[in-house]
Amino acid sequence: MVERKTPEARGALARVAAPARATPGDPASFGRVAVLMGGNSAEREISLRSGSMVLAGLQRKGIDANAFDPAERSLQELVTGGFARAFIALHGRYGEDGTIQGALELLRVAYTGSGVLASATAIEKVRTKAIWRAAGLATPPWRVLEPGFEPARIASELGFPLAVKPACEGSTLGFSKVLASEELSAAWELAAAYDDVVLVERFIAGRELTITVLGTGAAARALPVIEIQAPGGNYDYQNKYFGDATRYLCPAPLSAELTAAVQALSLAAFREIGCSGWGRVDVMLDASDQPWLLEVNTSPGMTDHSLVPMSARAEGIGYDDLVELLLADASLKIRAAPRRDAAEAQR
Repeated sequence: MVERKTPEARGALARVAAPARATPGDPASFGRVAVLMGGNSAEREISLRSGSMVLAGLQRKGIDANAFDPAERSLQELVTGGFARAFIALHGRYGEDGTIQGALELLRVAYTGSGVLASATAIEKVRTKAIWRAAGLATPPWRVLEPGFEPARIASELGFPLAVKPACEGSTLGFSKVLASEELSAAWELAAAYDDVVLVERFIAGRELTITVLGTGAAARALPVIEIQAPGGNYDYQNKYFGDATRYLCPAPLSAELTAAVQALSLAAFREIGCSGWGRVDVMLDASDQPWLLEVNTSPGMTDHSLVPMSARAEGIGYDDLVELLLADASLKIRAAPRRDAAEAQR
């Protein structure tokens, strides 16, 4: 039996051409824009805050931007609603892991940020770290904690303190700092509640830094470095998004040479994963000023507590200009295959 497609489905399959590139300062060139926010991940609350601010910034620029929550609406509405571009303000699973990126490629709706493979790789900390290590980039030594692991063995291999975290979560959800072997089991249980894969790595004591990267490939550039000084060194979910006790130093008080080294490392980390558009690289600086890569975020927060807008301001880029710039860079990363005519297809 031949499956009959609805007119809407046929229309979606027929959209093989990416929209023309938009021009900052020309709102009409962006077409209709969906700001994807909310979603079904554990970071839904923060995504709604990010998306609301992005939406307001784009609208202040005169762009036809509209809120779109994939948890409440079918993605097919992106096609039937005539959306030319999507600003991804989703965080975590289904929004930052290559899932939504793959759907947008199939629908041929241009989108912000990294493509399918880079997004899927970056959210998985174990694979990210393996790529960095293979490239000779410094990242703390780690292991995957399997059920039934031996705490004494982990302690002998990595030492203390340790960081235990889910492999595929952000915003420090499920994170624990472990100081002794008897704490490992509880830390594993907390992380395993968020993900089937649990990562343990050597905890790097020192200064916490984050670096925003804008652009793609050789054109990517690092914005001013931010140093994060959280109460008790605990930059957790509450201190990230809701508290006012955390201090942010931007630009970070580093020497010119150390700043350049941290930015170069962050650019290399971004490029090795294949990231594009924008992202944020998290780094720890130990007592000997050795920088260590922790992770790369391909859809960073854009709230009033977020770090990407902060580093952009230090570069002279206001919030509204930043979101317009990111949207102007929206694209499809997978080139549509050329269609074959009927005669060629029969040969």
